[in-house]
Amino acid sequence: MKLDSAEIAGKTETRGEQKTVASPKSGLEQETAASPRSGRALREALRLYAVTDRHWLNGRTLVECVEQAVEGGATFVQLREKDLGQKEFLNEARALKKLCAARAVPFVVNDNVMIAKEVCADGVHVGQSDMACLEARRLLGPEKIIGVSACTVEQALLAERQGADYLGVGAVFATGSKADAESVSFETLKAICRAVKIPVVAIGGISAGNVHKLEGSGIAGVSVISAIFANDDIRAATKILAELCKKI
Repeated sequence: MKLDSAEIAGKTETRGEQKTVASPKSGLEQETAASPRSGRALREALRLYAVTDRHWLNGRTLVECVEQAVEGGATFVQLREKDLGQKEFLNEARALKKLCAARAVPFVVNDNVMIAKEVCADGVHVGQSDMACLEARRLLGPEKIIGVSACTVEQALLAERQGADYLGVGAVFATGSKADAESVSFETLKAICRAVKIPVVAIGGISAGNVHKLEGSGIAGVSVISAIFANDDIRAATKILAELCKKI
């Protein structure tokens, strides 16, 4: 996975007459350079995964809301836009990419691989009805993060075989953010976590009031929308949720 962290001065190595320039890597990039589907840094980055929803803006800009979420402790950001025009979507993606890169927070785009590629996002998240993981990997290359939604062990194993870096599994609780979300039991969530080697993020209806119920499932983190963005004080709400996530 390749993040746009600040460049460190290159180190020149000479082997005979051939010179190569190697730039030291840091953070997530260093941890996972050898294998984009493994690494402690990715698992830790998935602890509190914020998914945008402009329904909750209430006069604020998306950048303002995401900035407050990151300041409160969000460790991963996904831009999710289902009804925005291509130009507006692209502008939002560019702004959020810049924001997240400056704070070393991984940033991915939901579904739209071409937007992700255009803004050099850290990756993309695709659902079961969206572009196949194999095609997304072909378009984005081996260094980008690819997340895949799954609600069964079979779907999870297929996504892992096709090169997914992490899974979004749910809905683990009732949710109003996605009308067609299938319900996933706690036992199925645990079974998926045991079946795959890549990190799993629980999604769907998660809040500060119920996140403790996911303890012992084996997840790397939780993905939330309204639990962060529906609050007047996004920074404070995120901070509370971030502390609760450390316990699971």
